[in-house]
Amino acid sequence: MRIIKITSSVLLALALPLMGACSEQSPQVHKATSSADSPKKQELKLTVYKDKNCGCCKGWIEHINQSDINTKAIDADDMGLIKSQYQIKPNQRSCHTAVSANGFVFEGHVPAKFIKQFLSEKHPAHIIGLTVPAMPLGTPGMEMGDAFHKYNIEFITTNTTTGVYKHISQYDEQF
Repeated sequence: MRIIKITSSVLLALALPLMGACSEQSPQVHKATSSADSPKKQELKLTVYKDKNCGCCKGWIEHINQSDINTKAIDADDMGLIKSQYQIKPNQRSCHTAVSANGFVFEGHVPAKFIKQFLSEKHPAHIIGLTVPAMPLGTPGMEMGDAFHKYNIEFITTNTTTGVYKHISQYDEQF
């Protein structure tokens, strides 16, 4: 029996061709503001740009909705364009892009727990969101039996700085 090791980079390389061609939807880029600038009891809502054929995107949206975050899904033809408009660096991309009402961006399979946590915090202006690059097994929407790969939730920034928001080493840490 031959064992093949699949890394996050390989998964991303396999996923990129599935990310679309030309977009009719042109998302608006919003200036990110901290939750301190908005009412405390504001309803959490995300607009999610995704490929219409992506099953893991649907699974992630289900996870988000079950966590009391409302979503509006938009099937996009050109995910690369959307990712560029929201300043998501190529090495931080995944299959879907979600945007909060106040302009923060959540790329890929970021667990709802950390979206809520991030939105409740104040951030420097250059931090515009969070990403889980590629498509790690075991993340919300990427469940495959008991398979789980450790991963980092990274900051999305408007400059060249990078950083880890949270390291997830066990499946249960996501919920």
